[in-house]
Amino acid sequence: MREIVHIQLGAAGNNIGNKFWEVISDEHGVDPSGRWHGDSDLQLERINVYYNEASGGRFVPRAVCVDLEASTMDNVRSGPFGKLYRPDNFVFGESGAGNNFAKGKYTEGAELADTVLDVVRREAEGCDLLQGFQIVHSIGGGTGSGMGCLLLEKIREEYPDRIISTFTVIPSPKVSDAVVEPYNAVMALSHLIEASDETYIIDNEALHDICYRTLKLSAPSYGDLNHLICAVMAGVTTCIRFPGQLNADLRKIQVNMVPFPRLHFFIPGFAPLTSRGNAPYRAITVPELVHQLFDAKNLMAACDPRRGKYLTVASIFRGRMSTREVDEQMINIQNSLLQ
Repeated sequence: MREIVHIQLGAAGNNIGNKFWEVISDEHGVDPSGRWHGDSDLQLERINVYYNEASGGRFVPRAVCVDLEASTMDNVRSGPFGKLYRPDNFVFGESGAGNNFAKGKYTEGAELADTVLDVVRREAEGCDLLQGFQIVHSIGGGTGSGMGCLLLEKIREEYPDRIISTFTVIPSPKVSDAVVEPYNAVMALSHLIEASDETYIIDNEALHDICYRTLKLSAPSYGDLNHLICAVMAGVTTCIRFPGQLNADLRKIQVNMVPFPRLHFFIPGFAPLTSRGNAPYRAITVPELVHQLFDAKNLMAACDPRRGKYLTVASIFRGRMSTREVDEQMINIQNSLLQ
């Protein structure tokens, strides 16, 4: 089975990653103790992509949790799925990065990097056929940007032929926690261009807009934003985790989506998104889904696709459906964009 090693960095990365494991554990029928209680053999067919099978039939996420302060790890451990993770895979410092790229890359982060790489190496060596690495981080803070870039470089150096995929939360001027976020992001982006193979861009401004305008939430919390991000992550990885027709691994996604090596930044969209009050009044049909998917309001980055250019597009649909119907709708969308 083609395995993926998942690495979550910093406060944002660990909060999103923790939610991601909750979502996909539910989809695979794995309970918070790691036992399988599913109702379909399809849930187990490719479960080894993200989980190791431990003694007694217990499934353990192939996840490495990293931060430069201990409080985030305590939150993960004390959460409902805290007992799911392997305790040895928590790696943390004491001082934190203080929203400083240099501290994450050259001082505190550099001291912890070899310990993290040992854990990553152990997980990679336990795989039958490693397809690549999945990194979840934010490039606005210090740990996710500085230490994230350091680990990207070291993993690229040690595993040059494996795919590195990142889910990257980028800062936005409208929704900002720290004044230095743009600096951290600019310095991290140059490393992402060189070291990453696939980068899914997510930004808090777009997530807030989706919560306000589409989902009609008056005061969205970080939990609501993380849930949106995890819906996208679960959707993007569906074809890797369950049987399907296309994009069955990270390399195939890269071949289909990356026309030039440095142009590997994807803007994910998600459908259906609708508020609870509107849900009973809408039909979920293929034309409706495709229309929503290409709507600027449903994209996870605050940019208008009509003002730019599409080089490649991949639409991943879940459930039973006709490929022919999807093709027709995609051709219609393509024609409307060309006009």
